[in-house]
Amino acid sequence: MTTDLSLAGTALARWCEGATVPEQLSPRPYLHPVRTLAGTAVTEVYPDDHLHHLGVSVAVPDVSGTSFWGGRTFTPDRGSVLLDNHGRQRHLSWAVHEDDHRVELLSWTVPDGSELLREERTTRALPMDGHTWALEVDVHLTNTSGRDLSIGSPATNGRPGAGYGGLFWRAPISPAPPVCTGPDGAEGEEDLHGSSARWLSMAGTTADGTPWTLVHTQPGDHVDPWFLRAREYPGTGPALAWEARLPLPRGGTLRRILRTAVHDGRAENPRELAERTLALR
Repeated sequence: MTTDLSLAGTALARWCEGATVPEQLSPRPYLHPVRTLAGTAVTEVYPDDHLHHLGVSVAVPDVSGTSFWGGRTFTPDRGSVLLDNHGRQRHLSWAVHEDDHRVELLSWTVPDGSELLREERTTRALPMDGHTWALEVDVHLTNTSGRDLSIGSPATNGRPGAGYGGLFWRAPISPAPPVCTGPDGAEGEEDLHGSSARWLSMAGTTADGTPWTLVHTQPGDHVDPWFLRAREYPGTGPALAWEARLPLPRGGTLRRILRTAVHDGRAENPRELAERTLALR
């Protein structure tokens, strides 16, 4: 099943259920393609380097031992190995289904089918200007397992710098690595990977040289460290468990928001674009 998120009749992001593709190992709904207003795709799915990367999705590698990321799991004694620990995010229903606004209910289940988490995910397309729109994904995760849980990452399991997991945006491979910038002159993976910056800009080109810019922001009171890859592959997202496991008590709810300006061309002033994106309501 697929359905498009749109503004003023222009389809900008396609929602895919993602329940039947064997390569992904941890099936989950995702958005792909996400496009600029001019139609340039700024997401990627099933890339050769990581077949389990799925456009814009909520991907968590370790919820008390269950992977909702796909691929291999990092273990302290054996390194990265393929385990039979892959969970599934199952679409339940739409609470709201409008052209530019969706509220989706999902169930996160372990391999035997029992539920760990229940999610309410709000996705909005927000107008900005003639070259820019914003995609907002607002996630509420509730522990419905009947026991205390915790969220981890390869970093919390012993792999330094690999604190990924949460809202994750996989951008398309460009002829050259994207240029990444942030506040106060921060630039590149060295400055931004692991930083708790309010915003992060990624500017790249398509295979035919068409430029695009993504300005990722974390609105609200909470800012997670950024996981960022640019040289190996273009992908980023706020990390839920950067250095330590994140507890999620029985019945507790976790909320995170990623709001991204999707811009045609190379943005001349990413900081100004980030400020306008953060100010959206």
